[in-house]
Amino acid sequence: MKKNILLIILFFPLICGAHTPDSTQPEAKFITSFSFRQFTGGIIIVKARLQNIPDTLNFVFDTGCGGISLDSTTCSALGIQTTPTDTMTTGMGEAHKVDFVFDQTLYLPGLTVDHLNFHVNDYSLLTSVYGEKIDGIIGYGFFSRYIVKINYDSLRIDVYDPGKIRYPRKGMVLHPALGNVPVQTAQVKDAQKIDFDFYFDTGAGLCFLMSENFLKDKNILQPMHHPALINAEGFAGKVQMNLTVVKQLKIGKYSFRSVPTYLYADTSNATSYPRIGGLIGNDLLRRFNLIVNYPAGEIDLLPNSHFNDLFDYAYTGFSIYYVHGKIIADDIIARSPAEKAGLQSGDILLGIENDFSNNIQQYRDILQFSKEKRKLIVIRNGQLLQLFIKPKFIS
Repeated sequence: MKKNILLIILFFPLICGAHTPDSTQPEAKFITSFSFRQFTGGIIIVKARLQNIPDTLNFVFDTGCGGISLDSTTCSALGIQTTPTDTMTTGMGEAHKVDFVFDQTLYLPGLTVDHLNFHVNDYSLLTSVYGEKIDGIIGYGFFSRYIVKINYDSLRIDVYDPGKIRYPRKGMVLHPALGNVPVQTAQVKDAQKIDFDFYFDTGAGLCFLMSENFLKDKNILQPMHHPALINAEGFAGKVQMNLTVVKQLKIGKYSFRSVPTYLYADTSNATSYPRIGGLIGNDLLRRFNLIVNYPAGEIDLLPNSHFNDLFDYAYTGFSIYYVHGKIIADDIIARSPAEKAGLQSGDILLGIENDFSNNIQQYRDILQFSKEKRKLIVIRNGQLLQLFIKPKFIS
């Protein structure tokens, strides 16, 4: 189901150079290991506590975040004092000033991280996308301090102090340009073949995204493509994009064919074109077990059990949100499968096929296969309706 795609990519104006590895370094020291959950598009969710607050909070683990952040509604609910600043963040949607929460301590299982400065954003939209509270994002402020192993097979994260580390023999070590967000060269092949730089973004719940400026300047796509209009969500709110498929995407020695690709009219230049062409997201990166080693300026890719997973090519033309305990349909695209099925904004999605779990991510999973007709049970103005939708194949 091509639907609510989380795009979390937050930048700060400071760009730091990559740290040069020291050959005299001691071996990297293991610190801790903890589990994580995955949401739609491969998004990583970890549990952590803040300061003296006893409740655990949900954080997105995100290489696309140029700092570390908290949700404004979480700050309000927990009585966390915020400080206005002139610092600007740029993301998918807009650039704006942010408040900060300074000198905080984050408690992960087996690890205490001191002296963190959290910027504050409103993530209530992202909470409605996933049906669970999103309290913040763990990005550069964390990754810059440690070596982080992300295992998508075991759903575990291992954390090490910086030092010498042995990478798996069968993997491949990348050497991205490291500022506050890693930038990796990849090869795109469609109408032509081109090598270009893209953000390496585990916080983006998609496979691949190109800015439309990059697309037009480089004449990437063959004319046979027929992109579909979709709605997506970023930290700054809703954005519209076009969705298509590129013939091939190659990262290092690893190639993927017929990759779902989002085309973004980047009016705020969040992707920093012409330096950067777009981003590689976690629906593709989750196909590797990763070792993210910012201190050495390296990221290791090792294909895992998901490497050959089928890509999601289904397009429905509507979004669903979890609001006050109900799953609500919205953003119906004209002439889409959703409109043809008779779906209307505000319909309450009670069930799909025989699934009445009220679990927004399970509903998305059911709708992710193209050309398979699905039965929707909805409530509209107090009436129970049965609709049938047939997701479309994107091209």
